Amino acid sequence: MDIEGFYDEDERRRQSEEIELGTEWHDTDGARYELSWVADTGELYVMREPTVPMTEDPFGDLYRSNVPVGEITVAVVGWIPQRDTMEEVLRGWEDVMARPNSVSWIAERLRTHAVPRTPSSI
Repeated sequence: MDIEGFYDEDERRRQSEEIELGTEWHDTDGARYELSWVADTGELYVMREPTVPMTEDPFGDLYRSNVPVGEITVAVVGWIPQRDTMEEVLRGWEDVMARPNSVSWIAERLRTHAVPRTPSSI
């Protein structure tokens, strides 16, 4: 789903504190991800930006072309209701994010810590 659909699905997401856990995660295809945690829902989610071409400006600087908001997808990857638990599960993320295919580290940490994708009551 796109980011607006994500927030529309549960109003608590709009009102909640969010902790950003990096904006430069990548997969093997080079797609960029942002990782965030929503305090009121306990949801750990990723926003995936499709691989976009790099553009060079007249001064030789490279930048990403704009991606339409509808092409940025959101997926809940884990449910961690307490902030201290979330911080423990993802301890060291700052040192890993810049590595190639760094999103695999997130998946492995979630598996290692047996983090469910949704609350057990759902």
